[in-house]
Amino acid sequence: MRRKLFIGAGAMLALLIAYLIFGRSTTNEAANIITQVKKGQFRIEIETTGELEAKNSVKILGPQSLRNFQIWQVTIQNIISEGTVVKKGEWVATLDRSEFQNKFAAKQIELDKANSKFNQTQLDTTLQLRQSRDELINLKYAVEESNIVLEQSKFEPPATIKQNEINLEKSRRAYQQALENYKIKKNQNIEKMREVDAELRKVKSEFNDMQTVMQSFDVLAPEDGMVIYEKGWDGKPIKAGSQIQMWEPTVATLPDLTTMMSKTYVNEVDVRKVKKGQLVEVGLDAYPDKRLTGLVTNVANVGEQRPNSDAKVFEVMVEINGTDATLRPSMTTSNKIIANVIENAIFLPLECLHSQADSITYVFKKDGLNTIKQEVVIGETNANDAVLLSGLNESDRVYLSVPAGLENKKVELLQEMNGKRKRKDQAQTMEVKNISANQYK
Repeated sequence: MRRKLFIGAGAMLALLIAYLIFGRSTTNEAANIITQVKKGQFRIEIETTGELEAKNSVKILGPQSLRNFQIWQVTIQNIISEGTVVKKGEWVATLDRSEFQNKFAAKQIELDKANSKFNQTQLDTTLQLRQSRDELINLKYAVEESNIVLEQSKFEPPATIKQNEINLEKSRRAYQQALENYKIKKNQNIEKMREVDAELRKVKSEFNDMQTVMQSFDVLAPEDGMVIYEKGWDGKPIKAGSQIQMWEPTVATLPDLTTMMSKTYVNEVDVRKVKKGQLVEVGLDAYPDKRLTGLVTNVANVGEQRPNSDAKVFEVMVEINGTDATLRPSMTTSNKIIANVIENAIFLPLECLHSQADSITYVFKKDGLNTIKQEVVIGETNANDAVLLSGLNESDRVYLSVPAGLENKKVELLQEMNGKRKRKDQAQTMEVKNISANQYK
């Protein structure tokens, strides 16, 4: 009986010890998720959201010469629905004419005044030249009369003859002066008519131009195609009530849907990885099952700040491969830019990586029943994983989080990194000495 009691107590003690050892281990394993280091293809992808637009398109323009009439912006009164397919010459939009109408009415009054001035000047010059011609005729008759008087006075006293000669000379001189004055007056009137005629032609030309511009307030399609609204300075499509600026009077566009582009933006951290010619996997929000491919065709050299965002971004244009009839401008795209592909890479999740203040990167590696705080050297990264250059091997097991109680454990340093750390420390020491010497000077 006593023997049975000892055996039972020993069994219970063994169970208790096994629970304390393996139960805690199982509990800790459950609390601390472990993953394996993997080997295989490693893709560096940059995921962005873009918007489709046609590579080539024809602009539908409003009046292009309103700046000549000191009009800088015009309101759209009415516009055809976006996505409507139109034929060449069909109506697209109507613009507000009110401001231009006032200027047109003022120009019409100016034209009437110019016409009136031309007619009045023409009548005045005709009357003046007629009077001058009548005066010349009368003076010519006066010369003939003086000549007759002189001929009839040949038998008169010398004084009378002399007086008649003087009168004849005066008549001739008066006639000659009147003839010269007539020529001058005629030239004056010709120049005056040229002046009023030039002014009239100028006003007529401006009036005719304004008549042509007046017709262009009804905007027509220059080609066949699907109407896509132009976007304003705020990135929103224009509509009835929006204003277009005269230095870019585009109301809408007619895109060529055979070649489509996805316009997207990459943040300044990732833009260094994006290069022209890289492959892009493109998805469509409208068609989740459709998968397209494209190529990066342009990366902006200058960043910009998008609305409602504090980060600087760079515009990236992606040309979609092939032709798809379902693609429409302004569709939202999800883009995966394949920045690089590394074959046979060893990598692990980013959650496994930790770092110290001295820039040492480490992981918590499971080694049998023990856990090692192991230094690692990492290379390229993507959104989820990082390439391992040194410190771990394929199939090594590491913790995704910091195991409880091991936060202050000593890091197992890599021997090959000691030389680099030593050179770095020496460089920092020299830099501090140089700073101190300069301050002393």
